[in-house]
Amino acid sequence: MDDIRNRLVKCFAAVFSSLSQEEIVSASPANVSTWDSVASVTLIATVEEEFGIEIDVNKMAELLSYKNLDGYLREHASPSSH
Repeated sequence: MDDIRNRLVKCFAAVFSSLSQEEIVSASPANVSTWDSVASVTLIATVEEEFGIEIDVNKMAELLSYKNLDGYLREHASPSSH
């Protein structure tokens, strides 16, 4: 696993502790019953802290899945930014 993936999985595990690693990499509000608006805000805040970035508020709605967050981080975060 690469650094971004390891760190993003860690963020998801902190917010969605009941998910396995396999479930995390396919996680989205559509398939995680505990993913509500509070979980979304918590996840974004956790990712921002872990990666030392600020996610544009206008992009947040697009980033509500593991896959989309992973892609965003690969474009906007340095692997060693933490």
